[in-house]
Amino acid sequence: MKFAHLGDCHLGGWKHPELKELNLKSFQYAIDKCIKYKVDFILITGDLFDSAYPSIEILKDSFFEFRKLREANIPVFLIAGSHDYSASGKSFLDVLEKAGFCRNTAAFIEKKDNIILEPTIFGNVALYGYPGKKSGLEIEEISKIKLQDSPGLFKILMLHTAIRSAVPNPMIEAVDDSKLPKVDYLALSHLHVNYSKEEKVYSGPIFPNNLQELEELKAGSFYIFDNGKITREEIKLKEVFIVSLEVKDALLATDTILQKLSKENVKDKIVILKISGSLEKGKTTDINFNKIESIARENGAYTLLKSTSKLHILESEIRFEQFSSDAIESEIIKKFELTNKNKFNSFILSLLKSLQVEKVEDERSMIFEERLISEINKVIGV
Repeated sequence: MKFAHLGDCHLGGWKHPELKELNLKSFQYAIDKCIKYKVDFILITGDLFDSAYPSIEILKDSFFEFRKLREANIPVFLIAGSHDYSASGKSFLDVLEKAGFCRNTAAFIEKKDNIILEPTIFGNVALYGYPGKKSGLEIEEISKIKLQDSPGLFKILMLHTAIRSAVPNPMIEAVDDSKLPKVDYLALSHLHVNYSKEEKVYSGPIFPNNLQELEELKAGSFYIFDNGKITREEIKLKEVFIVSLEVKDALLATDTILQKLSKENVKDKIVILKISGSLEKGKTTDINFNKIESIARENGAYTLLKSTSKLHILESEIRFEQFSSDAIESEIIKKFELTNKNKFNSFILSLLKSLQVEKVEDERSMIFEERLISEINKVIGV
């Protein structure tokens, strides 16, 4: 038995034209590899699309790829992820399934204390699936899942969530995978990581989905299961090249950056320009990024992205009278409640405390955002 495991494709996710195209090409590359390897079937464990309602152009391109698979007689089994999941239960995954291009394995019966997953049978394989949801709402539900029996079959469980063994930080909400039903292969996505341990596998994204992921991962991936052997397939259509520079004088920064770039080979590379430092002269807008990008492209760069999150302006030495932030906050809330009578006012203080949650060192932005939303949901009882 040979199958491919894809996930976190996020088709249509990038707004940057070149990277949006590269994301699609990475998906096409994975599909072509699957056909070349003559896999028996393909798993897509959520977030095929970046939205439940992708653009017509993205749909046209993805339908073309699925048609190639159908012509190659390779079936596709999928579940919805947190991005392409719809609370209404309707999304364009249904259109793909209706067209005969795939089959959604998320079939289950909800009972009082358990959620019974029903198998999708393909040959000697039983596939079970449960969808990912917004804000990690699937985590509590997954703790209740049980599998409808399928004796003698190779069992695959498809989930789009975070599992504890892949997220050791106890502050981050995750599924206790030690309590999940025993299966032969746990097919996962949602965490954009390289993780394969004891038949528990995160596919990784087909292509990094943001600037931070481009820096960290530098490439996309998917997995091939071939008679028990699990192999990671890297998708690296373009090299990611990082240029880091500390700047103090914004007025001289443009020439300094251009000099540094002139010494590097940027041909056909994704160039990430990381500017850091405390500006002693000028401001960020004094750096001519349009000129820098134009010259980088003239030198053959595929595209140029900039990161200035660690570039700061020195604080003014003017002294201000010190006030207690708690006192100011309380006064503002009190005045608001007096002029805006509402039954939801009781949530204000709790919500403000939730919004003060800080990002943990080395915590991914996506995980931090989900943890923050989870804290807010607890306050408002969602």
